[in-house]
Amino acid sequence: MIYLFLFLISFTMTYLIKNHALKNSLVAEVNERSSHTSPTPHGGGIAIAFTWFAGLSYLYFDEQIEAKLFYALMVGVIIAAVSYADDLFELSTKLRLAVQSGVALLGLFALGGLELIDFGIFVVKNQIITNLFAFLLIVWFINLYNFLDGIDGYAGSEALFLALAGLILFGGAHFIVLAVSVLGFLVWNWHKAKIFMGDVGSTLLGYTVAVFTLYYANQESANMWVWITLFGLFWFDATLTLLRRYRNGEALGKAHKKHAYQRLTQSGWSHDRVVKYSIVINLFFLTLIFLIANKATVFFVSITVLYGIVKFIDNKKRFI
Repeated sequence: MIYLFLFLISFTMTYLIKNHALKNSLVAEVNERSSHTSPTPHGGGIAIAFTWFAGLSYLYFDEQIEAKLFYALMVGVIIAAVSYADDLFELSTKLRLAVQSGVALLGLFALGGLELIDFGIFVVKNQIITNLFAFLLIVWFINLYNFLDGIDGYAGSEALFLALAGLILFGGAHFIVLAVSVLGFLVWNWHKAKIFMGDVGSTLLGYTVAVFTLYYANQESANMWVWITLFGLFWFDATLTLLRRYRNGEALGKAHKKHAYQRLTQSGWSHDRVVKYSIVINLFFLTLIFLIANKATVFFVSITVLYGIVKFIDNKKRFI
């Protein structure tokens, strides 16, 4: 019953935020980075954040979530609040990065750090190296999720998939809370989107995925590769695009529309079609995790598939 209640909170809050934004002209204007064609309300991520943190608090007091995971996830309150301020006032890049770094350090402290990284053929146990990797992973996940929030239903459906995959693979009521928190928003965000989540939602979701990755990696080192594989569609696109832009000598802070999913929509694919195919790819990766025992092998297979997908998109809309 609690999960239905949380879904209704997210659904209703998103609706109210949408109406408030329209009334007060709080809309995302069309610019050079936009994939939408008309001004659309933003800030729907507030509903995700409120429902998520309320649900986590309920689980904590009902003793359904481990304390260290609860505290690490609740650090996300900071990134959500600052990102909402960024949605409203466009904070400086340095301030955003400073907050993200602070959040990463707090999250790592709550988790107790990252114990080791198992590459299959060798294991890294040096705490300086493992925690530097974990720190960079958190900051990158926060930013890349924001980069990939650009078309209707894409960021929301990815979060819903990860929540359901986490529930299937690891269990835990926190995954159900995340699923219903996102689903209530996603109803209003599916093509054609009535509202966007904004930075308040995308950065929070990126941070949350990073926490899950590190928390479950500490339980079993192979889980690192499980989460990186499940999140592959997002991090691979964001990372490869960044490297390509760097190679081209572009200003990396400049707005652009060069991510694979953006070029796919530019080639003529509808938002809806891109999202549906992304779900198929995600389900394929989940199936690989079930079928192949060696998770490092699963990771390398997924990388091969993702590279093939990018080359397919390159043929439809060349990366310039």
